[in-house]
Amino acid sequence: MNLISIITLLGGLGLFLYGMTTMGNALEKLAGEKLERTLEVMTNNIFKAILVGTVVTGIIQSSSATTVMVVGFVNAGIMSLQQAVGVIMGANIGTTVTAQILRLDTTGAVSGSLVMQLLNPSTLSYIVVAVGVVMMMVSKRKKVITAGEMLLGLGVLFIGMSVMESSVTALRDSPWFAQLFASLQNPVLGILAGTLVTAIIQSSSASVGILQAVASTGAVTYAAAIPIILGQNIGTCVTALLSSLSGNRNAKRAAMIHFYFNLIGSLVFIVLVYLFRPMFGELWYSAIDKAAIANFHTMFNIVVTLFFIPFNKLLIVLAEKTIRSAGPVVGEDLDLLDERFYSSPAVALEQCDKVINSMGVYALINIQMVCGGILDKKSFPIENFSDNEEYIDRCEARLNNYMIGIKQDELSEQGRRSYAEMMHAIGDFERLGDYAQNLLDQYQLMTEKQLTFSADAQAELDIMRRATEEIVGLTNDAYAASDGEAAPRIEALEDVIDSLKETLKNKHISRLQNGQCTVTTGVPFLDIIHNFEKISDHCANIAIYVTMYNDANSTFDIHEYRKVLSQVGGEQFAHWQKHYEDLYLAPLM
Repeated sequence: MNLISIITLLGGLGLFLYGMTTMGNALEKLAGEKLERTLEVMTNNIFKAILVGTVVTGIIQSSSATTVMVVGFVNAGIMSLQQAVGVIMGANIGTTVTAQILRLDTTGAVSGSLVMQLLNPSTLSYIVVAVGVVMMMVSKRKKVITAGEMLLGLGVLFIGMSVMESSVTALRDSPWFAQLFASLQNPVLGILAGTLVTAIIQSSSASVGILQAVASTGAVTYAAAIPIILGQNIGTCVTALLSSLSGNRNAKRAAMIHFYFNLIGSLVFIVLVYLFRPMFGELWYSAIDKAAIANFHTMFNIVVTLFFIPFNKLLIVLAEKTIRSAGPVVGEDLDLLDERFYSSPAVALEQCDKVINSMGVYALINIQMVCGGILDKKSFPIENFSDNEEYIDRCEARLNNYMIGIKQDELSEQGRRSYAEMMHAIGDFERLGDYAQNLLDQYQLMTEKQLTFSADAQAELDIMRRATEEIVGLTNDAYAASDGEAAPRIEALEDVIDSLKETLKNKHISRLQNGQCTVTTGVPFLDIIHNFEKISDHCANIAIYVTMYNDANSTFDIHEYRKVLSQVGGEQFAHWQKHYEDLYLAPLM
């Protein structure tokens, strides 16, 4: 084999990989977000999950891509390990589609009518490429262009296969080449070779395609091909294992399920094959062709899947034993911001939404903790408060960086509005945490100096505390449910909290003038009601963003929209304002 043949082989491999990737990406685009949605919602039993894994992988032409997607869903909490098992099994079956497509090609002379010659994959591949390129260049419709990319990928896949086959033809009579595959008849060496090659190129479909191309020389026997194919199934696990390194424990477990499925299946299969080897007779050492390679690859994955269906929980147990549980960690929700979801911007946006929700939850926890300390004299672990505040700050930084990577042009109109809503809301949720921190500063100051409020001041602060905790809870609920109808209620409560601040401020100044309170307690009192009022302001902002999103308002001009809301929702606003004045202001009059 000379240098030109090696260059041709590598070029053919490049065309093959490019064609497979292009076709898979185009098919995924044509399916839109349906593939991810299907993975997410149609995996509630093992048989559905296997079917979904098979179909999705058959479409995108890569079990590694499907498994990486599954690892991402498990990491995000969208999919359980039980659901993941079936999808991973199905992915191993779906990945055999590429080999079955490639078996359609023939390397012999094309004979028969012109129609039959044109339909032969060796000829048809060039026609398909030409049609695909024309569709891409002529059409302006996105779906037609994507369909053209799919045809281009399919054609290049076959052309790459043909180039690889022609480059290895010269090896047919080479003694060293025959000796190489003779040595690979050793099952251990064969499995290792298949594992290594697949791990390097990170695609079992591609490595099986290479084996099919080499088999065209007639030098590959059943004895060599079977261990290599089993090794290829093990090597394909590398991609998911690497992908899981940045994920949480369950993401790592999902990758281990994939690894154990292929490892155990391959080891059991090789033992069975060698136990029944005498039944093969002379066939064992005869040359294998592309069709037989494709058929064995498919049969192996179907048989192993059938074997593991009744024992699917065993795979979960093995994965959990390998990746053991640890205690809960504040901030694990940040694992939801997984770059694997960039390929599906709508799903990536959903993960951002969940993290933003968690910011509101932790902000409310901190507000309740510190208010309990100030007004109820309840002790609470400061380190827990600090962990929560640090988490909220990290959320803001991570969300801003993560959302930059989401391709807005691939989002629907609704998705782009949601993106804008989130970008505005992140800062307001973070400010809730900051004002809780300000309250903590006052709590620590009062504790250090042993300051206490008068009974009247204590009662007044308790009223404003209850109003503040209610508005944060309402805001969290409105954002989580995308409830645009909640804005008038939240705006009304915010207006009442503004009045509470002024009322309490005036009352406290009167107490200072009458000597009922000291200046040393006056400063913390005023600072606390100021922070309560600021918290309500940011809650009102968030409620407005939710309403603007629901009303399909893309400007997100909060001041202008607040005027519109006061006109449209005036009756509701008045109702809730009266309700909260009676609840919170009336007791002070």
